[in-house]
Amino acid sequence: MGYHIEFAPAAVRQLKKLTDSVQKRLIDRIEKLAANPRPGNVKKLANEENLYRLPVGDYRVIYQIQDKVLIVLVVKIGHRRNIYR
Repeated sequence: MGYHIEFAPAAVRQLKKLTDSVQKRLIDRIEKLAANPRPGNVKKLANEENLYRLPVGDYRVIYQIQDKVLIVLVVKIGHRRNIYR
């Protein structure tokens, strides 16, 4: 049984600001998290409880895994130089 993908309102706004080609790449990678929320290139963020980062080119997807209810919650999406601010 796979995970369900959900987006925080801020993540939806951030995604809509990006170009169509970048949006498509990000959405394709985010959808793959439903089958495997912890692929090999994902890292857990230091000093953050249950937050992970998924690199997609120059962009990063910050998300939370809720194992008890099988949800991957996308919290932030942005360019790698701005995402951690």
